Amino acid sequence: MPATTTLFRAARPIFQESAFASQTSRTAFSRSTGSRNFYQKTGSGRRYQSTASDGAAQASWVSRMWNSPVGLKTVHFWAPVMKWALVLAGVSDFARPAEKLSLTQNGALTATGIIWTRWCFVIRPQNYLLAAVNFFLGCVGVVQVSRILMWKQSQKSLPAAAADVKAEAKD
Repeated sequence: MPATTTLFRAARPIFQESAFASQTSRTAFSRSTGSRNFYQKTGSGRRYQSTASDGAAQASWVSRMWNSPVGLKTVHFWAPVMKWALVLAGVSDFARPAEKLSLTQNGALTATGIIWTRWCFVIRPQNYLLAAVNFFLGCVGVVQVSRILMWKQSQKSLPAAAADVKAEAKD
């Protein structure tokens, strides 16, 4: 369908409003925002359908997911799917010793997870898949950062404990 045809179809209600231009603005305003139910017929008696409907049943899950604003053909779907690799890498680092982990890297992952979890609910379209992956990324980061900090704390008290053991050995 040519773009001009679509434009004129979308503008039909505007053209009909110009027919009522002879009325005062007060009656035109009360007519459009009156206490009537939205679905009751208005003065023109016409209602225009905004989407094509052939009376078919609901679309399948695949077609709904394909045409969704956060569907399979958008970055809103594939970015969170790929970001799960960061979560899985963080989970696999649970087996590594804490002295081998980077505090700055895990701190950045924690901050990313926390900030982007909140942001996923602010942006439009809201992306719950991205919010979930960022939440788990933040959780993994918090666990790793706490492991690193506990290890560093234990290293600070290690020389004092070694001196005590050495003093006991001399006695």
